[in-house]
Amino acid sequence: MKVGEELAPLEIAVTRTLIVAGAVASRDYQDVHHDAELAREKGSPDIFMNILTTNGLVGRYVTDHFGPSAVLRRIAIRLGAPNYPGDTMLLSGKVTALGDDGTAEVSIVGANGLGRHVTGTVTISVPEGSA
Repeated sequence: MKVGEELAPLEIAVTRTLIVAGAVASRDYQDVHHDAELAREKGSPDIFMNILTTNGLVGRYVTDHFGPSAVLRRIAIRLGAPNYPGDTMLLSGKVTALGDDGTAEVSIVGANGLGRHVTGTVTISVPEGSA
């Protein structure tokens, strides 16, 4: 692990099932995440992914790169363009800092056809010899 190390990009198909399942799994029952007609009534062209699903996908992306011994310490994300069904989100990341305590800071961007869906920073710790 070193500063400047880039994570391999990850493409995630944004399906209607992923959006609804993520909302249900995170107990977010807001209609804009599962009912297209009500989402349109509220001004959205379709249902869209909730922040908890995005947060989980960001965590998965980082831990998949650093392996099963990686521990998420902090995830700080900001949403931008919505993730609608039928689009693809491309996650990319780069190690931006290393701590003396065995932590690493990773800058994350997830983009779709509308622009940046998510930006943020993930702090992880990886036991020595694991990464």
